[in-house]
Amino acid sequence: MCGRFVGFRSLKELKGIFPIDKAGCDITANYNVAPSQEILAIFKHEGENWLDKFHWGLVPFWAKDTSIGNRMINARAETVAEKPSFRNAFKKRRCMILADGFYEWKGEKGRKQPMFITLPDRKPFAFAGLWEVWNKKDDPDSTYRSCTILTTEASESIRDIHHRMPVILKPDVYEPWLNPENQEIVGLKNILAHGIQTELVSHPVSKQVNSVKNNDPSCIDPIA
Repeated sequence: MCGRFVGFRSLKELKGIFPIDKAGCDITANYNVAPSQEILAIFKHEGENWLDKFHWGLVPFWAKDTSIGNRMINARAETVAEKPSFRNAFKKRRCMILADGFYEWKGEKGRKQPMFITLPDRKPFAFAGLWEVWNKKDDPDSTYRSCTILTTEASESIRDIHHRMPVILKPDVYEPWLNPENQEIVGLKNILAHGIQTELVSHPVSKQVNSVKNNDPSCIDPIA
């Protein structure tokens, strides 16, 4: 799974790497991103790629309230096209969630060591994601935008840390992934199987990341 990650780039830096046409939010560095927080995502809106914030934890339109999002921070790539909570968004509402790295915990319960994982070149990357808009039944003008991160079987590079990893998209599949008119399930599944980054690097970090209260650059510093 993916339960914590990191994002610290400026809008200028992100625009130099990702296909962003418009940005509708302020950006601040976050070295300990946790579920339910607002996170940066690129999605297609009226033919343009917008960068904006979504709550992490997908809330389907049919949900009674937003609490279901706490259980929907991840979606399995292998079953996302069939699961009722995700299949409609998989077909029509896909996004890219921006990050500089993510955390995973290695070892046995009670002795788990947090690890920071990123690309070998240390450049920011995009998780494959899905998004939804939820409205209160008694207030149709209210909007709660949320998203989930897709996960897949861990690549050999980090399999000794955890058996699952987030789906990290290659740049050449950004546009077909974002395009809502691309609804061909076999092709979308092919992106999740073959259009992803698998070579990752990792290093141990301080257990301060166990608490979301700790949020500064030292969170990703290597420890001996």
